[in-house]
Amino acid sequence: MNDSPDFNFFKQLIGIEKNASNPIYIQVSQQIINAIQRNYFSKGTMLPGTRLLSKLLQVHRNTAVAIYNELASQGWVEIIPNKGTFVLETPRKSIKMKGSSEKINEVYAYANTTGFPFQKSFHLASTVQISHAKFIINDGKPDLRLHPVNEFNRWYSAAMKRKTLSKKWNKKNDLSYSLFQSELCNYLNATRDFRILPENILNTRSTEMSLYIVSQLLIKKNELVLVGNLSNYAANMIFQEAGATIKTIPVDADGLDISYIKQNFANQQIRCVYVCANRDYPTTVKLSAERRLELLQLAKEIGFAIIEDDYDYEFQFEGNAILPLASSDSNGMVIYLGKLGQSLFPSFQTGFVVAPENLISEAKNYLQLLDSQGDLIQEQMLSELIHEGEIVRLMKKNGIVYKKRQEAFCKQLEIHFKNILSWEKPAGGLAIWLQFQTKISLLQLAEEAEKQDLFIPKTILYQDKKNCAIRFGFGHLNEEEIEIVVKKLKDAYELVLKKHLFD
Repeated sequence: MNDSPDFNFFKQLIGIEKNASNPIYIQVSQQIINAIQRNYFSKGTMLPGTRLLSKLLQVHRNTAVAIYNELASQGWVEIIPNKGTFVLETPRKSIKMKGSSEKINEVYAYANTTGFPFQKSFHLASTVQISHAKFIINDGKPDLRLHPVNEFNRWYSAAMKRKTLSKKWNKKNDLSYSLFQSELCNYLNATRDFRILPENILNTRSTEMSLYIVSQLLIKKNELVLVGNLSNYAANMIFQEAGATIKTIPVDADGLDISYIKQNFANQQIRCVYVCANRDYPTTVKLSAERRLELLQLAKEIGFAIIEDDYDYEFQFEGNAILPLASSDSNGMVIYLGKLGQSLFPSFQTGFVVAPENLISEAKNYLQLLDSQGDLIQEQMLSELIHEGEIVRLMKKNGIVYKKRQEAFCKQLEIHFKNILSWEKPAGGLAIWLQFQTKISLLQLAEEAEKQDLFIPKTILYQDKKNCAIRFGFGHLNEEEIEIVVKKLKDAYELVLKKHLFD
C-alpha cells in the first residue's frame, strides 16, 4: 500500500511549514484540494487512513483526522465509517500540470510581476511606514475608542431593518434626491450658513475621493494649482496625478498670502487655489477675514476656482468654527469639501462636495464609474443621526474630551519642552504645530523615538531651510498616554543632542 502512487503523493508533494500562521491541518487540506482540482485523484479514489496519513506526513493522528474533517466540511471528500475516506466529484476535468517534483502549493504560484509593461506613477508612491512601536503619532486623527459602540449597534440595526432598503438598492435611474442628501443639505445650511439645495451636494466615501473627482474634472495637464507653502501632501499627490503644475504660496500668521498671488501669478492662467477652511494644514493658522474676502474677489477677477477643504470642522473647541468661504460665494467660484461623522468609526464617515449644480452633475457621472453601488446603509443611518440630532450631540460630547486632551498636551509640552519648542494652541483641530527653536535632525529624532517605542512617521515632519517642525496629532491619545508620549519624545530629543555634541 505504501508504494501506491496516490499515497506517495502525500509523502512527496505535500509541504508543511511549521512556522506558518495557518495551522497544519489547513495547510494540508488546501494542498489536497489543489490536487483534487487538478485531477490528481479521480472520483471515488480512496485516500489513506488517518493512521497512515499521519505517518506519511509525520504529524499527529488528531491532525490527520482534522485534515479529513476539513475536506469533508467543504464537500471535497466523503467519510464513510468503517470503510474509509473517498474523493467526491472533481469540478475540473483537465488541467495542465507541472512536474511532480514541485510541491503542490508551488505548482501554480502567482506571478510577482506582470508580463506586460504599464505606466508607473511616482505621484502615487505609498507614504505608509510600518512600525511595531506601542505609541504611534499621526497628523491629527480622532480616537476610535470614543466611537459609541453600543449606540452604534442600535442605529445600524435599525437602518438594516428598514423595509425600504432593498427597494432603494434595486431601484435604477432614480433622479430624485435621497433622504440623506436632503438631511445633509439641511444640516449644512444650519451649521455652515449655506443656502444650498440637494442638487448642490455630492456625497463620497472620503474627502480624498471628493478631491480626486473634483481634480479630474477641473484640472488639465500642466495647469497651475496654488497651495500653501508646506501644504497637505495627500492633496498634492492628487493634484499631481491629475497633471497639475503645483506652485506654493507663503503662509504667515494670517494664513495664505493673497498679495503674493497677485504679485507673482496674476498674469498667469491659475486653474485653482487650494485652501483650508478653518485651519491651515499643517500649520493650523487661520486665514484672516480680510484675506478671505481678498481671495474671493481675486478668484472672481481672474477666474480661478477655490477648493476649500474643511477637514476638521467637527473639532472646534473655542467659539464657533469660521464660516466657509463657500457661504459667502455668490459667483460660483468655491468648491467646498467636507466630512461628516468623524466621531464615528471611519467606515461610517462620509465625505461630500458642495458646488454649483453643473459641476455636481458632472461629478456624479464620474462617481458612477468609481462607486456605483454606494452605501445605502451608511446613508440611512447618517440620515437618522442628523435628523435626531445625534451627530451634533456626539460632536459636542467628544469635543469636551478632545479639548481636555489638547490642554493636557500643552501642559506636558510646557513641562518638558519649554524654551525648546514653540507652539500656538489652536481653537480646534486634533494637532498642534511644534517648531524647534534650535534646528535638529528630525529624521534622527524619529529614529531615536522609535527606539523608545514611539513611532513618528515622516509625513508629519517638516524640515527645510526655514522649518524644523512637526504636525503632532494628540487626539487619538488619552491624557495618560499623552504624558508618556511627551516624555518619550523628550528622551529621544536629548539623545539626538548628545549625538550632535559627540559629532
